[in-house]
Amino acid sequence: MKKLSLLMILCLCVCLGYAQQVTLNDVARGTYRTEGIYGIKPMLDGEHYTQISRDGKKIVKYSFKTGKEVATVFDVETARNHTLRSFDDYIMSPDESKILIQTETKPIYRRSFTAVYYIYNVRNNTLEPLSDGGPQQVPLFSPDGNQIAFVRDNNLFLVKLLFGNSESQVTKDGKFNEVLNGIPDWVYEEEFGFNRAFDFSADSQMLAYIRFDESQVPMYSFPWYKGMAPALNEYEVYPGAYEYKYPMPGIDNSKVTVHTFDIKSRVTRQMDLPLDVDGYIPRIKFTNDENALAIMTLNRHQNRFDLYLANPRSTLCKLIIRDEADQYIKESAYADIRFYPNHIVMMSERDGYNHLYLYTAGGNLVKQITQGKYEVKNFLGWDEKANTFYYQSNEGSPLRSAIYKIDAKGRKTKLSAKEGTNSAIFSHTMKYYINTFSNMQTPPVITINDNTGKQLTTLVDNQKLVQKVATLNMPIKEFFTFTTRDGVELNGWMMKPANFNPNQKYPVIMHQYSGPGSQEVLDEWRIGARSDGGMFEAYMTAQGFIMVCVDGRGTGGRGAEFEKCTYLSIGVKEARDQVETALYLGTLPYVDSQNIGIWGWSYGGYNTLMSMSEGTPVFKAGVAVAAPTDWRFYDSVYTERFMRTPKENMEGYNASSAILRADKLNGELLLIHGTADDNVHLRNASEYSEALVQADKQFDMHIYTNRNHGIRGGNTTKHLLTRVSNFFIEHLK
Repeated sequence: MKKLSLLMILCLCVCLGYAQQVTLNDVARGTYRTEGIYGIKPMLDGEHYTQISRDGKKIVKYSFKTGKEVATVFDVETARNHTLRSFDDYIMSPDESKILIQTETKPIYRRSFTAVYYIYNVRNNTLEPLSDGGPQQVPLFSPDGNQIAFVRDNNLFLVKLLFGNSESQVTKDGKFNEVLNGIPDWVYEEEFGFNRAFDFSADSQMLAYIRFDESQVPMYSFPWYKGMAPALNEYEVYPGAYEYKYPMPGIDNSKVTVHTFDIKSRVTRQMDLPLDVDGYIPRIKFTNDENALAIMTLNRHQNRFDLYLANPRSTLCKLIIRDEADQYIKESAYADIRFYPNHIVMMSERDGYNHLYLYTAGGNLVKQITQGKYEVKNFLGWDEKANTFYYQSNEGSPLRSAIYKIDAKGRKTKLSAKEGTNSAIFSHTMKYYINTFSNMQTPPVITINDNTGKQLTTLVDNQKLVQKVATLNMPIKEFFTFTTRDGVELNGWMMKPANFNPNQKYPVIMHQYSGPGSQEVLDEWRIGARSDGGMFEAYMTAQGFIMVCVDGRGTGGRGAEFEKCTYLSIGVKEARDQVETALYLGTLPYVDSQNIGIWGWSYGGYNTLMSMSEGTPVFKAGVAVAAPTDWRFYDSVYTERFMRTPKENMEGYNASSAILRADKLNGELLLIHGTADDNVHLRNASEYSEALVQADKQFDMHIYTNRNHGIRGGNTTKHLLTRVSNFFIEHLK
């Protein structure tokens, strides 16, 4: 009755026009943020998992079967021999008898950070510092749990727990902006998606690491000002500068080599790897065989992936798997590879769609595990005893994903029951999984299920958020599909004002990202410019706009042909598809075809510029945030993956340059950038704005002091969103 009464009250409020309006304060502060469960770490027994308590003071143990708390594994309040008040994260030792407690975390780039770690002994409830020599990076337990390796100041160190935590230095040539041992350089971290480049052998006798020599990579610098939130007082009188190595297309990358360190004899060896002079090593990992180090390589074009097994003592490297593509190999091929005692599971797009493949440990193909005109999004694990594979795929629709299992005979079972987006974390034994489900209308629902798909319990239902959202003047959300004049079918979502009148004509704002392999049009709650259920869109629809997003050619979820058709000239087809979207929208009876705007961030900002200068004057206004403007300015790994080098593909670089299209810009433009963007440098906005000046094109521009690619800090987010919304209100209303 209480639920019914609440529903009736909410409906009555909406009918009487009492619904609340979302404010930009709400959007910036995350007032309507979803509840979730973060940092879930399955335990060895397959029956339990751990996570940090909300107050950051405990590691709590939960039952996979019931979802109930069963024990406290670590508590800062009761642990002995320390002065900590809270912690940031933790790493379990292989046998779970020790825990590395992470504190004082300080970010470096997107995935890298330093922290001060403490070793917690579960048995005697005591903490002791991992090292007294300064903050550490990416610590790792040896398989036997008796050693911990970490990186400090670009060098590898080793702590032996059985010898009074004695610390020794493994490498000594590490130096900022010259040599990195065991951690990737900037471009590897950003574009190959990892932050640790070392591993222990299965018998804990050897360390293997990648050495990055970036001494020949040109330096890039950007200024630091005093600023605010936070204030950098050291730059109060004179500005400072940050300098780091940033390789651009066609420029030298780091020279990479793989080395092993024999812990007992302290002998270091370089692996005899037949790598191209300009090749990449995006991953290394010891297999279950202590004499087999897996080294994964790419050629500079990134269209040939090689998996070698190296003997860490003899240094001999044997090629066991090669995967090639006409355009490029996607990251999933090496990011999601799994090594089992006698087998290897990896992904490939060799048949046109991303699928799972099973190999022997020696590299012989056993079989293609999944097949069909759909994409496997994630490999979730293999129950070797039952010979059953678990994975997430978008079979049925590129807008949705579900959890599946497939047995040795190819019999497939869909485990997730609800239509939308499903992701999963499995227990070590593959007996249970935690499923997170959402769709466009439903915030995340997190459940525990067994491996038949049966739901055992609900951990989070976000009903409080549902009730809060029900009081809001939320937009009408819907998907749509249309066919361009080029004969390409595209998917999109549309958000109309809550009081939508089909007889009225509305201005439209299109938001997109459009980058290779990305997807913005998905049946999940995390849609919209802020990935928060469309709260910014709710604010803008309340101002009288229709909000739209369309995934054009080059985006993901629809197979290699659709995604890679932009190869060697990115931005051209993507821009045309956004223009086609605007033209299509203009044919709808409720759209004001003379008032259509477009905006985006990063690649979305770039494609905003490309679309506004495509040659069809369909956009009246646009906002480009942190946008690349010429791919000669961006990093080597990302750009060459899709464009090759300028020397090889000058025509493509010219066609893909927003700067060279500046004289064709049509519509009112707002450029936004941060001065400390280490990813897409301010140079992009500076050079593009100069091109606009010389082309006699008027525009608006806003620069955010000391802000990186995310442009956050203090009041910055609210200020930026206000700037964007006011710009569109001014020019489209």
